[in-house]
Amino acid sequence: MIRGVHHLAISTPDLERFIDHYRRWFGFERVGEGGWERGNSRIDTMVGLEDSAARYAMIRLGNLHIEVFEYASNDPREVHPRMCDRGITHLCLYCDDVFAEYERLKGLGMAFNCPPGGSGMTRATYGRDCDGNVVELLQIVDPDCTFAFEKQCVTC
Repeated sequence: MIRGVHHLAISTPDLERFIDHYRRWFGFERVGEGGWERGNSRIDTMVGLEDSAARYAMIRLGNLHIEVFEYASNDPREVHPRMCDRGITHLCLYCDDVFAEYERLKGLGMAFNCPPGGSGMTRATYGRDCDGNVVELLQIVDPDCTFAFEKQCVTC
């Protein structure tokens, strides 16, 4: 039986820079780390790559874990999806005051598409992290709105 989500994973060209940004910008803490050298056939089979090598760290904010990989092999490509592209399009972080977080993060260098806005139930904005991944900041204004699409609750 599937019980829920444990973590998501993000690949970065600079593990320490990424973790530093997520610690300073969002409050994540590092809770584990590891890696592997080329020639680990079990991991190569699992990740679907040949002769792979990488290091990784697990970071946590509340109940959200992100496994961050920095590959030293296999010619990683830059991918910065648009919201309409297939696959995972963004990470959403819940906050108490989206306007205060928007100003704080903008001051730290995070680029946003626009200031927060929304309906009577939610306020949200989208920006990009240090690698260009889309991060949504979401504030649920109406305490009866527990999910962004419940009761026609939308973020834009």
